[in-house]
Amino acid sequence: MDRPAGPPPDLNGVLPVAADVFAPVTVAPRDEITRNQPSTLGGALRDRPGLSGTTFAPGADRPIIRGLEGQRVQIIENGLGVHDVSALGEDHAVPVSPLSADQIEVIRGPATLRYGSSAIGGVVSVENDRIPQFEPPGGFSAEAIAGLSSVDRGRTAAARIDAGQNGFLFHADGFATRAGNYDTPDGRQANSSARSTGGSVGFSKVFEQGYVGLSYSRFDSFYHIPGGEQAELNSRLDPEQDKIQAQGEYRFTDGPFSAVRFWVNASRYKHRELGFEEEHAHEDDHDHDHDHGHEAREDVVHGVFKKRAAETRIELQHAPAALSFGSLTGAFGVQAGRGKLKTSGEGAGLIAPTDTKTIAAYVFEQIDFGNGLKFQAAGRIEHVGVDGAATIYPGLVPDGTDPVNRNAQRSFTPTSGSLGLLQDLPLGFVASFTGQYVERAPSGLELFSRGSHHAAGLFEIGDPNLKLEKAKSLELGLKRAEGPLRLDASAYHTWFDGFIYRRLTGVKCGHEFDECGEEDEFDQSVYSQKNARFYGVELAVQFDAVTLGRNVFGVEGQYDFTRAKFTDGTNVPRIPPHRLGGGLFWRSQDGFFARVALLHAFAQNRTGDRETRTSGYDNLKAEFSYTREFDRRTKISSVTVGVLGDNLLDERMRNSASFKKDEILLPGANVRAFVRARF
Repeated sequence: MDRPAGPPPDLNGVLPVAADVFAPVTVAPRDEITRNQPSTLGGALRDRPGLSGTTFAPGADRPIIRGLEGQRVQIIENGLGVHDVSALGEDHAVPVSPLSADQIEVIRGPATLRYGSSAIGGVVSVENDRIPQFEPPGGFSAEAIAGLSSVDRGRTAAARIDAGQNGFLFHADGFATRAGNYDTPDGRQANSSARSTGGSVGFSKVFEQGYVGLSYSRFDSFYHIPGGEQAELNSRLDPEQDKIQAQGEYRFTDGPFSAVRFWVNASRYKHRELGFEEEHAHEDDHDHDHDHGHEAREDVVHGVFKKRAAETRIELQHAPAALSFGSLTGAFGVQAGRGKLKTSGEGAGLIAPTDTKTIAAYVFEQIDFGNGLKFQAAGRIEHVGVDGAATIYPGLVPDGTDPVNRNAQRSFTPTSGSLGLLQDLPLGFVASFTGQYVERAPSGLELFSRGSHHAAGLFEIGDPNLKLEKAKSLELGLKRAEGPLRLDASAYHTWFDGFIYRRLTGVKCGHEFDECGEEDEFDQSVYSQKNARFYGVELAVQFDAVTLGRNVFGVEGQYDFTRAKFTDGTNVPRIPPHRLGGGLFWRSQDGFFARVALLHAFAQNRTGDRETRTSGYDNLKAEFSYTREFDRRTKISSVTVGVLGDNLLDERMRNSASFKKDEILLPGANVRAFVRARF
């Protein structure tokens, strides 16, 4: 739902394919973010058709798109990469808070080629005003939000300020979240507390034909890893990131080009993986907040991950061209980036320092033939170089032969392209058909990982001989975004050539390879390639059934599934289940909003090798809120108060897409109260 009052909601944020958009875009708008107050991107998107999260820990929940995660889902902030290490392991957080976002978009299809060929699954784009582009009405605006949650005794607060005069604009924001160990139907989940803080300041100069701006942001987090040995060892991470970003635009008044835009950022990221030595571990059901209550134990840094990265993108939009068969619009651009990953402690055993360089060029064009028919095309060519150190193991367990270590350099030139047709239909419907071919270069971790990863509980082995991952996709969609009936439906099929996946071998390992088959601290995993195919369906619908005066009563429903198999007939592991849901909502022009919905997740019985079955569950949600608008003469423009309920049936919920699903339950029944004030 989009707003508690006013225009109809938009299918939980699913927007139509517009004339200047190359793919369906799922949006979590600011109004929804301020009501739900999620602490992670996965939490902000998890229950939407086709989307889920890794739910590895309350502080580490990365989005999953159509069963694809990690390296295949690119996360960007204001047009450029986040430059973290979250794609290297489910235990790593994304250093972006949803509380600072104006909206969160999930982009699929041809438009993803604008940002990188690695985004076969899609792009999660976080948009905010950290580089302001528009002067607020009256020269000043502010917002403050706060919330309390019962399941984890959580507290949330965030604030933002925007000001401007004579073309000089200023933005500042800050947030803080804190939560203890959360409750489940089986009791409190040990070692599941989390907290985070951060903020930014930004300045820009807006002139008649464009703008230019600069921002600085800071992110700090501290969270624990629940489940299994990580809970016993009091495992926790403390990611932090500093980032500078600049961007600007200049619009031409005439000539062959209509605008030129640029984006630049540079960041410094670090996190430590903390915990007790194995001999000091034992069960502890008390809240862990830093090291309180554990002063007598020996605490160590198991690993340190550091990453420095920089990226730039320049895009030139050409002026519309009138052709004999239609109007041509589009843009082309170049992009370059570099990231250096350094590790120490056990992290140095997982992967040696790696240096990744990319340079790319892309183009996307659209022809409007008239009568509602549009043709879209996009292409990208990229060069990726990865320098690191490879380790060749004799097998899954020691056989007396020493592993071979050597410096390694791999380079790839992935080439990708996409074509699409859009057709406006009667009654506001839009049909779409898209075909896409994408190549992805393997990442440094997929190529060069070679040891134990403490917080993830894995002994990871890469393959330095991995080839390009290639995917061919077809997608058919039907959408309607306006009027009393709103619909978004799509069906897709993707064929992977050389799908890269992490395979659990069943072997247990210690910190070193010569302990594999003897120690049992880590599960051994090996990066492998195999052909696979993914297909699925997504559906979201809302209908304003009855209008009584200033009140609208409606119904909604959703359904989605992803089926993923290797071509040898076996199942791809950790795939989300079929989900079916529906509910009722009430929206009033007097500021009231209410909603109740039930989402049923079916049991996931189509499991991969060495994967267990996941039971189904029912998630009952409810929401009630009230918004009061004030006269412009007052300092406060509006206040919204409300309460939300999640998992109100207190079901035992497990996420089939999570590595931790057999060790942890998702949070039980939760009630969240929130307030939002605008000035």
